[in-house]
Amino acid sequence: GLTGMLICAQAVIPVMKKQKSGSIINVCSTYGIVAPDNRIYDEGKFKSIGYASVKGAVPNFTRSLASYLRETGVRVNTLTPGGVFAGQKEEFVKKYSDKTILGRMAKKDEYNGAVLFLASDASTYMTGANLVVDGGWTAL
Repeated sequence: GLTGMLICAQAVIPVMKKQKSGSIINVCSTYGIVAPDNRIYDEGKFKSIGYASVKGAVPNFTRSLASYLRETGVRVNTLTPGGVFAGQKEEFVKKYSDKTILGRMAKKDEYNGAVLFLASDASTYMTGANLVVDGGWTAL
């Protein structure tokens, strides 16, 4: 959760500050923006309140860290991916897909471009932001 993000940031920030550049990408979740829809999971299973609560804190952790590092050349952003198809049960995939504008789950390589964008000089005027790539789940 957040402890891991903080430990990773603490490890890389000194190097990035010394080189006066760097890009930290924190990973959130759709459930960091909206509450879990427990109706899509098997009966008796659900996403924990703790998971959603921690993921909900990620964008503000990102904004706070970006503000703290504002004069160092280090940028801090959040990537919020949607669900990735990885052989889940057909019923779950259907329920999940029905919640997205694109009508499907992500393929495992569909976040590569977003990560490359955030890590590269293509996003040099972006810090403290949340890039949402979720097939339109949170747009509905």
